[in-house]
Amino acid sequence: MGKAARNRVLVINSGSSSIKYQLLDPESSVVAASGIVERIGEDDSAIEHRAESSTTERRVAIADHTAGLRLVFETFAATGHDLEEEGVRAVGHRVVHGGEVFYRPTLIDDDVVATIADLAALAPLHNPANLAGIESARALLPGVPQVAVFDTAFFHGLPAAARTYAIDAKVAAAHGIRKYGFHGTSHEYVSGRVAELLGRDPSEVNQIVFHLGNGASASAIRGGRPVDTSMGLTPLEGLVMGTRPGDLDPGIVAHLARSAHLDIDQIDTLLNRDSGLKGLSGVNDFRELRRRIDSGDEAARLAYEVYIHRLRRYLGAYLIELGGVDAITFTAGVGENSPQVRADALAGLARFGIEVDPAANATGDRTARRISPPDTPVAVLVVPTNEELAIARAARRVVERLD
Repeated sequence: MGKAARNRVLVINSGSSSIKYQLLDPESSVVAASGIVERIGEDDSAIEHRAESSTTERRVAIADHTAGLRLVFETFAATGHDLEEEGVRAVGHRVVHGGEVFYRPTLIDDDVVATIADLAALAPLHNPANLAGIESARALLPGVPQVAVFDTAFFHGLPAAARTYAIDAKVAAAHGIRKYGFHGTSHEYVSGRVAELLGRDPSEVNQIVFHLGNGASASAIRGGRPVDTSMGLTPLEGLVMGTRPGDLDPGIVAHLARSAHLDIDQIDTLLNRDSGLKGLSGVNDFRELRRRIDSGDEAARLAYEVYIHRLRRYLGAYLIELGGVDAITFTAGVGENSPQVRADALAGLARFGIEVDPAANATGDRTARRISPPDTPVAVLVVPTNEELAIARAARRVVERLD
């Protein structure tokens, strides 16, 4: 077994019907292989595996996550990276909700598994799927340390005024109701990269990060630590997203129950799967939304305008909360790939020292870069997120403490 193999970490992001994975060296950042298993539990399940310059695709029925991971391991072996022979240093798992219990990368044992299961009430669409990946990996790699990295961890220490909801304090305490925040692994990684790009210590930088994908969130970060974030008890709060509405008058829930006679599960489905851009326009893919706008679709245009309106509202709130910023950064699928969103979100803000250079913004460059004029006081940046690398590094740190 070579040194490179010993240093590798397998990162698993297990969804309800998918498994995304990467095998990488957290020190060099080199990815040996990556891929995705999709449509688990269906007859037309598929795996797409990328190793070096080749891509392997297979369509085969995959009954569950254990079968899916077994197929991943078989594909690794068939493409020159037998995980059992080469060995991996650790397996790092993305877990969405850590509640009040988990706020550091955590070595997984039976008690940790049981607690993640208990926290499923706070993230019913995510934690059970994350847990399925954990249990499958533990069964298939019983001798390899498994580490959970929690999406909520970066925001655990939010100031009390930012994390507290103004409801009955005893009810909140009894049911774990507080702002937890999500996408924390991404916000932590990106904000650290921003400080590097600016050539400054994180403690010297005030910044706003927009993580804009199908799920979307914003964070206000002062001196390397978050002081506010848009997502709350669940990933429903905050910005408009692909299928989620973001901020919503809570009275709407009671109104739908009384007026539309929807039960709580129907309302939950409406808010998690059929709202946001999809609810307003019929689509949640941003590329299709742009195509519809360009073809004159008014519903698509309104959806986009609502999306931008919410972005600007959070931007304004965080500018005031931080008392000014050194950087505003866009990341994730939409944030990295939509010049129009970036330009519209920051339009007309020159008086605040915030400008976007049209040429720099329009470039198809995929690297971390500044898209504001060099002489403006606020740096506007595009920084590709790398949650897998962040998870791999966190898992390695946990394992090193065991040595």
